[in-house]
Amino acid sequence: MTVQVVRPAGAGHETLYVLLLCLVIVLAAACVVAWHGETESETRIESHQIDARRDLTAAEQGLYADLRVAADEIRIRFAEEQALLTPAELAEEGFPPFTADASTTSRGSHQWQLLPGDGPAYFGASQALEVAGSLLMLLDTAHEQADVWLNRKGASAPDKLDAQSLITAGWQQIASQYDAGVTRQHRH
Repeated sequence: MTVQVVRPAGAGHETLYVLLLCLVIVLAAACVVAWHGETESETRIESHQIDARRDLTAAEQGLYADLRVAADEIRIRFAEEQALLTPAELAEEGFPPFTADASTTSRGSHQWQLLPGDGPAYFGASQALEVAGSLLMLLDTAHEQADVWLNRKGASAPDKLDAQSLITAGWQQIASQYDAGVTRQHRH
């Protein structure tokens, strides 16, 4: 009778190969992430500006978003009819924030008017400055640009609509920055 000794299969080499494969996968993933990762570049806003995402109240953010939509409609209608829509016409057509609906009170009960001047300017006087400040939307119908300004200290229309006069009177320009996702905000 012959006895043959069969040794068990060694798992040492297989374990080593699996660990090396895992290491290669982790290194490859790290290289891909480093290569495709975004560099963090912080965009600064001017001292007279206020960030639309971080520095506005919820009511002001809603009003700002509504004004941006209304600005598009005003531009389109101006191109078609060569006439500006008044706040009353915008309210009749149901464009917030010009309409008087349930959200108006919770957003500051703004009273809207079209200001005279070189370019279209819509002024919303806040009736509740603690909820939302007064807003001014300056339109440039030729360049499809709308600047929205905020004043949390007063509810009277500005005398002059140029940027320096607004800054001097305490108005802040609302700046929209899309340099990073909302979830990737870094406050320092």
